[in-house]
Amino acid sequence: MSGGMEDAARESRSAFTEQVGGEHYKNLAIQPAEFLRANKVPHLEGEIIYRVLRHAQKNGREDLEKAIHSLRLLIEMEYEGKP
Repeated sequence: MSGGMEDAARESRSAFTEQVGGEHYKNLAIQPAEFLRANKVPHLEGEIIYRVLRHAQKNGREDLEKAIHSLRLLIEMEYEGKP
């Protein structure tokens, strides 16, 4: 394809059928973005879900450590009265 045809084909595809930078969400039954939006999940909780879902296919232990850190932040903000 060239120029305009390529642009038109790109615009007709759903963003949910593509992934930039890996395959770690494409094979899930439902995209995390769809789940988070449908359930009105707040940002920090959503970040935790993303990291846990992708750890085995992307950054391994680092993603789990980041999820734990985000959980600690959430506990402090929601239950210990910190910022």
